[in-house]
Amino acid sequence: MMALPFDNSYTRLPERFYARRPATPVEAPRLIHLNRALAGELGLDADWLAGPDGVAALAGNTVPEGADPIAAAYAGHQFGQFVPQLGDGRAVLLGEVIDRTGIRRDIQLKGSGPTPFSRRGDGRAALGPVLREYLVSEAMAALGIPTTRALAAVATGEPVVRETLLPGAVLTRVAASHIRVGTFQFFAVRGDVEALRALADHVVARHYPEAAEAENRYRALLDAVIAAQAGLVARWLLVGFVHGVMNTDNMAVAGETIDYGPCAFLDAYDPGTVFSSIDQNGRYAYGQQPRIALWNLTRFAETLLPLLADDEEQAVREAEAALSGNAPAFEDAYHGGLNRKLGLGAVRDGDPALAGDLLTRMGENQADFTLTFRTLCGAVEGDGSVRDLFVDPTAYDGWAVRWRARLAEETRAPAEIAAAMRTANPAFIPRNHQVEAMIAAAVERNDFAPFETLLAVLARPYADQPEHARYAQAPEGGGVGYRTFCGT
Repeated sequence: MMALPFDNSYTRLPERFYARRPATPVEAPRLIHLNRALAGELGLDADWLAGPDGVAALAGNTVPEGADPIAAAYAGHQFGQFVPQLGDGRAVLLGEVIDRTGIRRDIQLKGSGPTPFSRRGDGRAALGPVLREYLVSEAMAALGIPTTRALAAVATGEPVVRETLLPGAVLTRVAASHIRVGTFQFFAVRGDVEALRALADHVVARHYPEAAEAENRYRALLDAVIAAQAGLVARWLLVGFVHGVMNTDNMAVAGETIDYGPCAFLDAYDPGTVFSSIDQNGRYAYGQQPRIALWNLTRFAETLLPLLADDEEQAVREAEAALSGNAPAFEDAYHGGLNRKLGLGAVRDGDPALAGDLLTRMGENQADFTLTFRTLCGAVEGDGSVRDLFVDPTAYDGWAVRWRARLAEETRAPAEIAAAMRTANPAFIPRNHQVEAMIAAAVERNDFAPFETLLAVLARPYADQPEHARYAQAPEGGGVGYRTFCGT
């Protein structure tokens, strides 16, 4: 067994932070896909990982030398209801490595069998959700959005029981860390201030070392997490991403997108879009995501109150002051991003209203979110086809007059503006109907060619790729009625 370069800081925290538990071996592990580029970033030997010993480690059948497998403890608000103990119910953290840029990264096996936190679950993952998370997380990384990454997917050779028997798989997930708002909640609800302080100090050292120099390091930590999440959610909205299950245990304090369960992307623009089959009341709809992020951050701030100040009233004032910075940070990131999508420079008075009017007209005319913005890139140089994406093309025409007047205030040439827009407006996203077709091919026919092709296309989302033009097409009917499921 080859030794991997693990350096495990989380297991140096008190043992009440986790349960030591190796993965449960599987019957017949088989490598589906290895992310060789990511392996190189992590300083890992891709050839070894793809070989029999590496696949055994990625499946959880063996424990690599230097690993220290644990299931982490955390709590969380799930659809607004607090659950005081959740934890890694189907995942084990193998350990941490220092990548080639000096960044500490977690390596976790997801779908690796039951743990003390499984709550009567089998701890396994079905093939479909593993392929979805692999594909979407890697697509998000290519889009430039902070995210966990997928190192490998391994078929287990064993079925999992859901509504029916499904093939099982294990995902090897890489993250800046797996520490969540819910991790802080786990200790806060128990009144364990000592653990909260140790956890906060760990997060400062690992993710926000500049906070250690601040007069109040815990206020600086809160400010940093709020800023990271504000920027992250803005980026989600700018590509039409709907997380689908923004529970506090699914918000990583490192500011990465984590836990791709019932996630999906907008087709026809509608801020009320809900894809998750279990989100009956639209709590996590596309347009609700900024509000929910603030709600989650408020829960995070509550956990830090004992650390922010000795006086409770002063602690509350510190938390409220920090939270008041969320809206400006989000608005700056979101409106700056919309300006880039529209080919505009620094945000001026009237720009947010201009962008908002376009979105309103798109919603009223079932215009596809991704295609509309990508086609606008050509409109700068005279391509008029964007109007055809609107049920009433004159709705676009009326807006375009004001847009062109605003573009005329820019000093850049049209070709330069169009080129810049193509770096802000992807041609390719993980289209929901294509993701479902990919999963069906793998699960029903053991055919992974669509997965490989889609993965390659989505690795270059801002390139035109005319040979793959069909992957940029919207589904018939604008994707109305599409539903996703958690897969647990």
